[in-house]
Order: sequence, then structure tokens, then C-alpha cells
Amino acid sequence: MSGLSRRGLLRGAVYGAGSAALASALSGCGSIAGSVASADEIQYWTLFTGPDGELMKTMTRNVEKRVPDLKVRTTVLDWGPPYYTKLAMASAGGRSPDVAIMHLTRLAGYAPGGLLDPWDLDLLAEFGLKQEDLNKTLVKRSLYQGDPYAIPLDTHPFVVFFDRDVMDKAGLLTGDGRLVPFESPKHALELMDKLRKDSGKLGPVFGHANDAAMGWRMFWTLFSQTGATFDLTGERAEIDEDTAVEVVRFMADLARDSRTMDVSTAIAAFANGRSPMIFSGEWDMATYKAALKDRLGGSPIPTFYDRPAGASDSHALVLPHQDNPDPEHRRRTHQFVAELVRSGLTWASAGHIPAYTPAVSSAAYAKLRPQSEYADAAKQLVLDPPVWFAGSGSDFQTRMCQALDPALGGSSSAQSAVRTMVSQINTLLAQPNPA
Repeated sequence: MSGLSRRGLLRGAVYGAGSAALASALSGCGSIAGSVASADEIQYWTLFTGPDGELMKTMTRNVEKRVPDLKVRTTVLDWGPPYYTKLAMASAGGRSPDVAIMHLTRLAGYAPGGLLDPWDLDLLAEFGLKQEDLNKTLVKRSLYQGDPYAIPLDTHPFVVFFDRDVMDKAGLLTGDGRLVPFESPKHALELMDKLRKDSGKLGPVFGHANDAAMGWRMFWTLFSQTGATFDLTGERAEIDEDTAVEVVRFMADLARDSRTMDVSTAIAAFANGRSPMIFSGEWDMATYKAALKDRLGGSPIPTFYDRPAGASDSHALVLPHQDNPDPEHRRRTHQFVAELVRSGLTWASAGHIPAYTPAVSSAAYAKLRPQSEYADAAKQLVLDPPVWFAGSGSDFQTRMCQALDPALGGSSSAQSAVRTMVSQINTLLAQPNPA
């Protein structure tokens, strides 16, 4: 981009001529950020709604009670492209909040362009949050040019949930109530046929149809288990296409009973007992728990190929860029974030795996079921490739799902899906990084 940074481009768009639409959007962000009653309040942007939103409100209030004179004004925005657009424009236009939630996989599109400021690890440690107490994989991904630009709150992996009673009767649980090992894709399919026969129910379900993320999550999980090449660092993608085709074929076989199921339909099929097993995000745990109660079991995604791996992301906390941040205000922001991340045990009640490892290793967490049963997913997580166009809520994930869906639904071949995926990736690689 001839040296023009994303931040510079956005500044020009906001303040230059002919930018009414962008200026209007930014003014919307500004009115939100500017609505705080006091300059002493920490402005905190999140994308949490529903039960997660209520839980985050509770955690924030608890932090305020523990820390004298700390006040936080939370603004909840619609997640996805609208959220990330507003966050980028607020940072570029000098109207940023003090702290914001960001999916860690989106960091590569923000830190390089000067849209974020680095964290002070010494200051966080002063308030009780040490880097060594955070998930190591997430910490590594939080760095840009060696500096920490994100503080992970959790990891939210792709996992498997199951009905303990049905799976046990089908002989698919071990003596301690865990899934039996799946030794290979072929072995897994044989076990799934046994499950159908013994239970009289559907096999595993998977809500991929017309979804902007689920197909990619399953593909990235299984492909990462193979250890095959998937390199997006060059001008064109280097991908082991033969292995990718094999993975897509296996995905289609796994989705045999849910070829046309969207996420809501798959969730309903599992919750109402039509299927005893679902590949799902852990964020739906509360829905399943309400339906199955103590019958609900959970596990990291089984290792179908050569090594354990499961697609995941992380809700992380970032410092949107400010030209002249007040040192004392920044200090209070660090204190708030340290307290929030250390509240990981409370956040775990929503199903998320805390990034704060002392919470995960605690006796209280061990009593959380099925959360503690899939906690090892945090040891085998794989995030999206670290390129500017990937990550949760990105157009990249949407394109990958659109390429995969016909093959998973049985109307196209695995080869066709992979060719389309590679073509779409190369199209994105050819575009200049706006950061």
C-alpha cells in the first residue's frame, strides 16, 4: 500500500472529503464512547450478549466491588464485521475506548497498522496477573514483533458433546465415562455405524449448512491433526491438496445424518434426543446442560488422524490506540484487566476454558462438568492461520464454508471443494494487507 498504514487510511477516510458514510459510522462509535458519565470511568467495549453478556456484567461489577474507586462503563456492540469495523475506525479516529474485547485470531489485522497499543506486563504483574499464568499457546499468538498486544481471557474450542446414557449403552465410553479412542477415520465411522444400530438414533450431528464458520472449524480441526502443509506465508498458498481432499471426504461421511442441518437444527437434534452426539462450540454448553442435565458429557475433539488438535479462538483484551493516554488511567485499565482475567473460574461457568491456568487447575474447576472433561482442548488448540484476512467473523471463514458446504451436503465432490478453497485463499493473498 505504498507505506500507507491501515490507521492512516482510516484517518484519511474519516476526515477527508467524500467520506460521509465512514464519518457517520465513526460518529456513531464516538457517541457511544462519549456517552460515559465520567472521565474517570474505564470505557470497555465488548461483543458479549445473552448469557455471556450477563455473566460479563456480573464479573465487571464484582471487580468494581473489589477495587476501590474503580468504575467501568461497558458498551456492547454487535459482533462480527460491524464490531471490528467500528473498533478500527475508533482507534484511527482518536475516539477509542480504553479496552476492548477482540478475537485473538483478528490480531494480525490490527496490531501491524498501529490500531492497538502494547500491554505493560510489569504493570499487570503488579496487579497479580503474571504472563506465566496464562495459556502458553495463546500468549505466543498475542505477540507482535515481540510485544504483547493482547491479554487472553479464555479459549473457546470446537469440542464434542454427548449423551452419557446412550453412548454408554452403545459401548462407546470407557470405564471412567470418557469417549473410547477413535483410532482412525475408518474406525470412527465404524463406531458411528454401531452407535446408530445400537441406539436407533441418528449418528453424530454437525450444523454446517449455510453457516459462516462451522464447516471451516471442522476442516481446520481435522486438517491440523494430519500435520500436513498449510502455509499462507508466501504470495500463493502451499497446501497439501491430497490430504485436504481426504479430510473433506471424511467430513462428508461424518455429516451423513446432518447434510442439510444448520446450527440451530443440529443443536435441536442433540438437545431433544434425536442424536446422542454433536460436534459443537463449547459456547453452546449451557443449552445442552439445560436439556440433558447430568447426562451431558463433553470431550476435546477426538484424535482421528496423527496428532491431537482442535480449532479454537480466544476472547482477548486489547488496548485500542490512543495518541496521548493518561498514565494513571492506563494504570487503572491494567488493574481492571488483571482482575477480570483472574476471574476465570466465574467465566468458566459459561463453558469457556479460562486462559488463566490457576483457575483451570483448581479443585473448583474440576467439579465443573462437562467443562473439566473437555479442558484438555486448551492443550491442543489450533487458531486460524496468522494472516490479516483470517479469524473469527472474517470473510475468509465465510468463503471457506461456502466452498465446503456443497461437498458436505453431497451435491459436489471433495476435489471441487478443495480447488475452490485454494483459489479463494490465493485471491485473498493477492490483496494488499491494509495494515
